[in-house]
Amino acid sequence: MKPIIIGDKYLCRILRPVEFEQLLTGIKKEDFKLNIKIALLTGMRYTELKKFQQNPGGWDGNFIHIRERKKKRVHRERWVRVNHLAANLIPLFFRSRKLPAQQVWDENLKRWAERARLDPAGMCSKTTRKTWESWLVTCFPHKMPHIVMSQGHTETTALQHYIRLPFTKKDEGEMLKWVQGWDEI
Repeated sequence: MKPIIIGDKYLCRILRPVEFEQLLTGIKKEDFKLNIKIALLTGMRYTELKKFQQNPGGWDGNFIHIRERKKKRVHRERWVRVNHLAANLIPLFFRSRKLPAQQVWDENLKRWAERARLDPAGMCSKTTRKTWESWLVTCFPHKMPHIVMSQGHTETTALQHYIRLPFTKKDEGEMLKWVQGWDEI
């Protein structure tokens, strides 16, 4: 199946659940597998994820509190909603290998994709964030306001980028394993 790649300025790969699981097979170190799962399950920006790993004070067991630093921010702060799967992995994330520089992470993603026999085109640190938001929009379209607040976007951004992606019914069923419980908190 042809990869889903979005973006005007920078190309970014969106993964189907089967591709994400395939990518995990290309990662040898358990700490990196944990880190990429947390990157996916939180949908946080890479820089936010690095800060969160070093300073877990914003974690309350259900939400991760983030003060927005981006110049083009929509809101000054946001609360990243997480499901039970992420909540169980986050304590391990604080003890795992520290996330590398963003450029190194991008190179790792491409190498892991090749090792897992995935096309590395568009693999970058934004891949997990954009994948997560697209899965949430696909599985919980009725929760759009909650999704965009958690991700720090506007509904317009979510609609423009994520609502029309070519996911199959099989993809949607496989997404549930990852997103289950996100809408319950």
